[in-house]
Amino acid sequence: QVQLVESGGGLVQPGGSLRLSCAASGSILSIYAMGWYRQAPGKQRELVATITNSGRTYYADSLKGRFTISRDNAKNMVALQMNSLKPEDTAVYYCDAELLPGIPAYWGQGTQVTVSS
Repeated sequence: QVQLVESGGGLVQPGGSLRLSCAASGSILSIYAMGWYRQAPGKQRELVATITNSGRTYYADSLKGRFTISRDNAKNMVALQMNSLKPEDTAVYYCDAELLPGIPAYWGQGTQVTVSS
């Protein structure tokens, strides 16, 4: 089992920045990749970014250049730096852990990000 705990969400004005963090515990050696998804009201959950245990990253095309994912293997943490935030970035952001490529196996509880003036 893997436990994931997110932090760092909140309210930010358009154009602002936020940094989300996710701490993993449990069977962390089994993790292939960690990442972030988001779900806006009335919409499906969508992939934001992932990073493998070797550091290879993947981003949703619409978010490239504004969001950056990073990983601290020593601390078993993954972070998502979000810049130039837009109201359409408002969503609950979920951290996930993959045991196999592209297949989320574990989820965090989610953290709300609201972009509004």
